[in-house]
Amino acid sequence: MVRGVGEDWSWLVKKVFFPISLPQSMQLHMEMEKNMNSRVYIKFGGWWWRMRMVLLLLVWISVAQAQQSYVNNHQLDCDNNFNETNGFQCNGPRSCHSYLTFRSAPPSYDSPPSIAYLLNSEPAQIATINEVSDVDTISKDTVLIVPVNCSCSGDFYQHNTTYTLKSASETYFSLANNTYQGLTTCQALKAQNPYDYRNLSVGLHLQVPLMCACPTANQTAAGFNYLLSYLVTWGDTIDSIAKIFGVDDVQSIYDANRLSSTSVIYPFTPILVPLKNPPSKIQTTVSSPPAPSPETPMVPSGGGSNSSKKWVFIGAGIGAALLVLLISSGMMFCFFRRRRQSGQDKPVLDLGEATKLSKSLENKTSMSISLEGIRIEMESLTVYKYEELQKAAGYFGEANRIKGSVYRASFKGDDAAIKMMKGDVSEEINILKQINHSKVIRLSGFCIHAGNTYLVYEYAENGALRDWLHGDGETCSTLGWKQRVQIAYDAADALNYLHNFISPPCIHKNLKISNILLDGNMRGKVTNFGLARRLGNEEGDGGGLQLTRHVVGTQGYMAPEYVENGVVTPKLDIFAFGVVILELLTGKEAAPSQKKEGGELLSVSINEVLQGDNVRDKLRGFIDPCLAHEYPFDLAFSMAQLAKSCVAHDLNARPTMSDIFVILSKILSSSLDWDPSDDFQASGSLSHGR
Repeated sequence: MVRGVGEDWSWLVKKVFFPISLPQSMQLHMEMEKNMNSRVYIKFGGWWWRMRMVLLLLVWISVAQAQQSYVNNHQLDCDNNFNETNGFQCNGPRSCHSYLTFRSAPPSYDSPPSIAYLLNSEPAQIATINEVSDVDTISKDTVLIVPVNCSCSGDFYQHNTTYTLKSASETYFSLANNTYQGLTTCQALKAQNPYDYRNLSVGLHLQVPLMCACPTANQTAAGFNYLLSYLVTWGDTIDSIAKIFGVDDVQSIYDANRLSSTSVIYPFTPILVPLKNPPSKIQTTVSSPPAPSPETPMVPSGGGSNSSKKWVFIGAGIGAALLVLLISSGMMFCFFRRRRQSGQDKPVLDLGEATKLSKSLENKTSMSISLEGIRIEMESLTVYKYEELQKAAGYFGEANRIKGSVYRASFKGDDAAIKMMKGDVSEEINILKQINHSKVIRLSGFCIHAGNTYLVYEYAENGALRDWLHGDGETCSTLGWKQRVQIAYDAADALNYLHNFISPPCIHKNLKISNILLDGNMRGKVTNFGLARRLGNEEGDGGGLQLTRHVVGTQGYMAPEYVENGVVTPKLDIFAFGVVILELLTGKEAAPSQKKEGGELLSVSINEVLQGDNVRDKLRGFIDPCLAHEYPFDLAFSMAQLAKSCVAHDLNARPTMSDIFVILSKILSSSLDWDPSDDFQASGSLSHGR
């Protein structure tokens, strides 16, 4: 975990140096000094107290001059609020002249007037700074600089604009990440507008806070007079961003965003770029960067593999004496913390331990993960000892077996799932490392033992969706309509993230209801990335065609172009997702069991149901009888139509994951408003524009 400067020291003081309030600390110190006879303690106490006071002063200075926290992809988790998603902290002047970047988006926002209208800026200023005329049509994805006025609103900087909803499919999420390209967040939109996200309708006027910031006193002292909010795209690094804007001091960008050379930055997130002079037209073409290599775990934040880790110091002018003081305090901190927390959370291996482990593995004739994979993962995953896993999983006894080679474990009271795997699983680990999303099961660590790899995952209390839908095949599923739509939405959220918000994009390739787990709140989480594949470009849903001779999957979920020709694109996941929707709708399995000869695939059945005469009657008979007609028929019909488009035989006829996610957002909103007592014909359907 990368901590910001101010966060690091405020945390250190709060947790270690000042575990009790300041007056209590003084009183306790004075009483102990008075009552204790030990001169050694008194001398130590006085020195310790003076050191703490100095550090408190330094921390106060640090927090007062702190830079901004990077949003770190939290803007995608609309259900949760994070401090970073509210905006940049007001830690400098109350207002200033600032700059945003925006990528031309024909046909709506591809000229200075249209972009100025969207962002509440001046067309003439946009035209001048980008060296275009007021009436020019700007080609798609051209990066433009937009001057704005930035000011404090409460605790956060923002540049305000307004937006009128034009479509029933628009949501806070789509506005923040599509229309405004990440310049705002769905959390900020929800916080600054009185409308519930389920009650958005065409014609509503929304307040839109755009993320901007003003230089801190430290930045101004260093000669930086402006901050520019740059929107990261595929293949960007901190180094490449610095070159775009002619920033010689790359470290200033790291500091401005509380990042280090080992941090990860994500597409569609704003990075603050400190500038000494007003920016000019961007000469470098940055809209179509070269594709990252398959080994690149994410959009790196800068530096090559040989880049040394950069340490960020609190302020300028702190001399060697202060450095010694800090080192001493760190040693004291480690000493006391080790005594207090011995046997607690296992840390990630340091470089020395990693080197020893790699050397020991090189001597083994059988191992299930490549050394290069281990080298990459050491920085972020916990490496467990096999004995730790044995103890946590009850020595892998039947009582702890969840299914197959997956076991339930407990680490100091926290539940986890341990999966034993054979073969080289480094690619799966590399993919999971780059994923940071609440709807994807999180990988926390691994262990290598006797040629096997043990992966330690987040635990999902309610197991697989398959068990809830089909169970033993004898009893009805207890999943209600709203739960089923919510699970479909969660899975779509995860796939949309994989296809559009990581670099390079990722195809799951094995989506099915047994690979969707349910947490304690019955929210869906996608798991099992053993067949996942990263695309070699940044084109997202629309591109990245690959071919394979190794066709593997589960009958009923595999797209026809994959089965017939080994074609791998993101539309492979779209097809499987359509089948998942059909299973949620019908309670039936994707493919007929061997006992039921002559049955057809669900992906084929839906076409017969939604064509010809008596469609409504056929659909009612098709929907899971366990729902007992307690569902809004119009919304069920919309779900069925969406599923049908997803399982189209022609992959080009299938929607993109972003389109699916928007549609499901509206279906979920209307479903949550639906009351079983309502008449089915007026049950908050999409036709009413909710």
